[in-house]
Amino acid sequence: MALLIKNIKQLVQVETGIPKKWVAGKEMATLDVVNDAFLFIEEGKIAAFGTMKSMPEHSHWWDNKEVEVIDAKGKFVLPSFVDSHTHLVYPASREIEYVDKIKGLSYEEIARRGGGILNSAKKMQELSEEELLRDALTRLDEIIAYGTGAVEIKSGYGLSFDSELKMLRVIKKLKALTPLTIKSTFLGAHAVPAEYKGRQRDYVDLVINEMLPQVALEGLADYIDVFCDKGFFTVEDTERILEAGLQYGMQGKIHANELDFSGGVQAGVKYNALSVDHLEYVGDDEIRALQGSRTMPTILPGAAFFLGMVYAPVRKMIDAGLPVAMASDFNPGSSPSGNMQFILSMASIAYKLLPEEGINATTINTAYAMDVSDQLGSIAVGKKANVYITKEMPSLEYLPYYYGVNKVDTVILNGEVIGK
Repeated sequence: MALLIKNIKQLVQVETGIPKKWVAGKEMATLDVVNDAFLFIEEGKIAAFGTMKSMPEHSHWWDNKEVEVIDAKGKFVLPSFVDSHTHLVYPASREIEYVDKIKGLSYEEIARRGGGILNSAKKMQELSEEELLRDALTRLDEIIAYGTGAVEIKSGYGLSFDSELKMLRVIKKLKALTPLTIKSTFLGAHAVPAEYKGRQRDYVDLVINEMLPQVALEGLADYIDVFCDKGFFTVEDTERILEAGLQYGMQGKIHANELDFSGGVQAGVKYNALSVDHLEYVGDDEIRALQGSRTMPTILPGAAFFLGMVYAPVRKMIDAGLPVAMASDFNPGSSPSGNMQFILSMASIAYKLLPEEGINATTINTAYAMDVSDQLGSIAVGKKANVYITKEMPSLEYLPYYYGVNKVDTVILNGEVIGK
């Protein structure tokens, strides 16, 4: 079945030339749009688009074919959000720790008490793959409804050979069961398990010598990640794990500089990581390291907001000519939401990005951070037809401005209408 969307008030993030890998610096403030537009989708791909006045010139695409027609009068069409950093396969919520945060305990204090990641790891051992899969599917349905069309999912709540593999096997099943584009990341080095306290190097050896070979053997991960930060893994640990991952064809995606200046950004760039994520603590040295690199700096507004942390110096990074991506960090402890519409709003509210900059940060740049910008992140002929139609809106600026309400009317993934 082909799909024709007509009378679109504005078709946003279009590309007519060679699709870009990302946008950076001043270019982030620019979005190409088509007013009073149509979009034609066939065989799961974007086949044609343009103004309504030019639509008859393209009618050969759909003449004598069975075509579903959607009238989008007063509505906007955008490429689906790409959420390049989540932990949405998890065993249980952690609202009790949320109360601890309200009482004044810091993220690090909760972790030292056996909470945080270690709390999730303990519960992970108790749940079956079937239970994890069921809960994750519910969360995926939720983020689809808010306009997400692609998502990266990490392990990291296992912290043991069996539990890490269990998580990754669940993610592999999710790839087959949902219409979302999914990438999987092995995050065995998310925290040091309690039984390895004082023996951190031994745990890193376990990740490298036992977990990683089995993950590679079963084809369970696209990328490898390390939490390189104060109180977690050192630069030396991180570089060892990144180097080992590359030997198995797994590029790095690094948690870096959430809690302090950790050296994680420089380590990520050194090993050509696809992205370095969090980045609350970024200075001139980190910006210089990122300039000219192929590593995408990725901000996670939900975590900074939820934990009451300092906000990353995004304007300084963009002014220095860097690209910036923004993802949800959907997880039970520090960002319990996968709503990318909220992340887009946070881009403007907390980081003072223009709506155009926020849209670039949550589409084409996050697509690069998942290595899918050749297929997703913009409206371009030949790209996968992952788009959403908004409800009637007065302007594009309304999308980040009117936060807290789902402004998606229709979701289309792989060219198929998923929900209205």
